[in-house]
Amino acid sequence: MKQIMRFPRLDRRALLSSLAMLPFLSAALRSTSAVAQTQTGPLPSWNEGPTKASIVDFVARVTESGGPYFVPPDQRIATFDNDGTLWIEQPMYVQLAFALDRVKVLAPMHPEWKDKQPFAAVLNGDLKAFAASGEKGVAELVAVTHAGMTTAEFEKIVIDWLATARDVRFKRPYTELVYQPMLELLAYLRANGFKTFIVSGGGIEFMRPWTETIYGVPPEQVVGSSIKTRYEMRDSTPVLFRLPEIDFIDDKSGKPIGINSHIGRRPIAAFGNSDGDLEMLQWATLGTSGARFGLIVHHTDAEREYAYDRQSHFGKLDVALDAAAVNRWTVVDMKKDWKRIFPFE
Repeated sequence: MKQIMRFPRLDRRALLSSLAMLPFLSAALRSTSAVAQTQTGPLPSWNEGPTKASIVDFVARVTESGGPYFVPPDQRIATFDNDGTLWIEQPMYVQLAFALDRVKVLAPMHPEWKDKQPFAAVLNGDLKAFAASGEKGVAELVAVTHAGMTTAEFEKIVIDWLATARDVRFKRPYTELVYQPMLELLAYLRANGFKTFIVSGGGIEFMRPWTETIYGVPPEQVVGSSIKTRYEMRDSTPVLFRLPEIDFIDDKSGKPIGINSHIGRRPIAAFGNSDGDLEMLQWATLGTSGARFGLIVHHTDAEREYAYDRQSHFGKLDVALDAAAVNRWTVVDMKKDWKRIFPFE
């Protein structure tokens, strides 16, 4: 059985407050096509059972013209978390891996970092000491790895990093570690008139350059955390300069706020995997009439991916797991419900 690598606990909000930024492009496949859906039926990588049936039943109800639960296409809004819902988030968030690698790349230009925290902890591979630096330490890290450059410069840095960066366990680009069943679910919903949005605690500029290639979600349908930017003219050319100041945190209670601000419609379906998605699931399913659907991806497969929930340092699933039973949200048992996890399997 594969074991999860253990890291010191980092407060999710503190981490997002400083790592709420990155854009990148990747070459992973979106392997589900309309032809494949027609040939094999909906959701071919999902095992038959109550979980798959709950999805298909919900879609059938809201798309049945003249039916009691019919929802017009312009109101068929579905929101998806990203980390741990659409792609891997263990043994650490990809954004954190990027930031740690950037410190190492920049270290030769900053010899003083050898004796200055939190940089010394990162360079020495001492994540316990890094975690002890708290929000202040993470903010210092981000100031030199995520800000102080134009948006175009930052995008190139991340794209270049992802061209060579590999996950520590699977030895593959991070953009290949997306969940095939969720790719199929995105395609299935769109084929039935839904508009799919990503609503993530991750950085909005971290996701927008690649979500259309990987998920079929265009940049204008991505909601995420953000830092402040400043408009400047440089040699008669307008640029946006990234500042080391947080603008918005799209996590927990911030998710409904982000949905309201960016989308302007309340979703009728929401998909997540952690306590950070609780409020989004509540916003989509509670206190409103008509058919509503909530789904939580529960990571239960230590052999093919990871098994974690209530005690995890990243993607903790505790309160939301209990709430799923009360609110009748569908809970995906990854080990039982998914025939395969990644497109390359």
